[in-house]
Amino acid sequence: MSTALQVVWFKRDLRIADHRPLALAAAQGPVLPLYIAEPQLWAQPDASARQWAFAAECLGELQDALGALGQPLCVVRGDAVAILRKIHERRGIAALWSHEEIGNGWTYARDKAVAAWAREAGVPWHEVPQTGVIRRLKSRYGWARAWDRRMAEPLASPPAALEPLRGDWPTRIPTAADLGLAADPCPQRQPGGRAAALATLASFLEKRGRDYRWQMSSPVTAFDASSRLSPHLALGSLSMREVAQASQSRLSALRGDESAPARNWRASMISFTGRQHWHCHFMQKLEDEPRLEFENLHPAYNGLRPDVPDADRLAAWVAGRTGYPFVDACMRALAANGWLNFRMRAMLVSFASYQLWLPWRATGLHLARQFVDYEPGIHWSQVQMQSGTTGINTMRVYNPVKQGHDQDPEGVFVRRWVPEVADVPTPLIHEPWRWYGAASLAYPPPIVDHAKAAAAARDALHAVRKGSGHRATASRIAEKHGSRKAGMPMTGSKSRRRAPTSQLALDL
Repeated sequence: MSTALQVVWFKRDLRIADHRPLALAAAQGPVLPLYIAEPQLWAQPDASARQWAFAAECLGELQDALGALGQPLCVVRGDAVAILRKIHERRGIAALWSHEEIGNGWTYARDKAVAAWAREAGVPWHEVPQTGVIRRLKSRYGWARAWDRRMAEPLASPPAALEPLRGDWPTRIPTAADLGLAADPCPQRQPGGRAAALATLASFLEKRGRDYRWQMSSPVTAFDASSRLSPHLALGSLSMREVAQASQSRLSALRGDESAPARNWRASMISFTGRQHWHCHFMQKLEDEPRLEFENLHPAYNGLRPDVPDADRLAAWVAGRTGYPFVDACMRALAANGWLNFRMRAMLVSFASYQLWLPWRATGLHLARQFVDYEPGIHWSQVQMQSGTTGINTMRVYNPVKQGHDQDPEGVFVRRWVPEVADVPTPLIHEPWRWYGAASLAYPPPIVDHAKAAAAARDALHAVRKGSGHRATASRIAEKHGSRKAGMPMTGSKSRRRAPTSQLALDL
């Protein structure tokens, strides 16, 4: 039999730089770089063609990079266990290498099936940490320091070369249609791939990021001022360690410069490095409690909202036709870009959960499909937090009119994405129903009275929080999931310190 293979299974780590499984495997023997395009994964209700389009661009560059080393990426469509079994029967797998993946419920079940096969076949599977998430974490105490240590470790260098493998190893990257994905136009989507990732990081650290701290909250400025690295981190065309070290290097270069621009840069870089911790903090929640993708973290909220969403309200929210221009502009911008800044993501979830009283699972799935940077750990933790079902976070009910006046006072963003209200005078742009010409607009009236709906929602949630046993359960949740560094407000815990709003914004 020919020499058994070191199989490097690429999942959401589509790069050769700082890729420890690849470096470790190459030191052991001939490497088969493998990507498995799994139709069942892409058939899940949180997957979309826009996400695959980004991934396919990353795969194309990864394939070129591996080919330059001597062995191109093998791309196979099908079931992971069946494909690994076939490779093992054909050539023998000496070891399977991959990064740990904090994915959705489907990938969690798939990885358990792969682990069972590997044990049965006698194939060692080496999973290497990729982010600051810690497997089998016993306590949150010391977590932030562990994150700092992990991010400070040296970057792994790619192997100098890979031995070309004999045989016919498929390399074609499937199309969205091959995976059964429906058409999903996203005309302003960020391009995928390593080159785009590095260019985005450099432009943020050297040009775009100076006013990040002050401009990330408004969609008028956030599309340029935010780092826009989140899709590259989600698909792994950049590693979190690379971003963390580049950010620290930029911060170090600013020390000693007391000019106004340098002070602005320092403040923004400090905020940005803090958000890198929060990125992994929320992913850790899903790692520790996978059920939060599907169930209320605090069981007292079970049955609070209907399991089946109101179809008309959900459809209006999805289409950006709620009658609230700022909400609708955010949803339409998201549809066209595949990205939205954190505050506006939070407002969309809040409006759906409180004013429209929709179940978070239904609205969360729509947003998951829209986000090119969909990261399950962050997404579902945040959806529950903004919906008020964690039991440990302050209730955040966004006023869609006030948010519009605060974040888009001149109506620039609204007029771009909701042209139906372009002629409404600026003072009324966020409340067009108050304009004398409202009847002539090709735009719906408000789907609900936002103030009355918000008040009813607050009353309902406060009633749950006053229930017997709520505080005790909330304390247990806080002990398991609460931050030990920033002092996030937690119902049921003794600490009542507030985390600054800016610390909770994950605008990566």
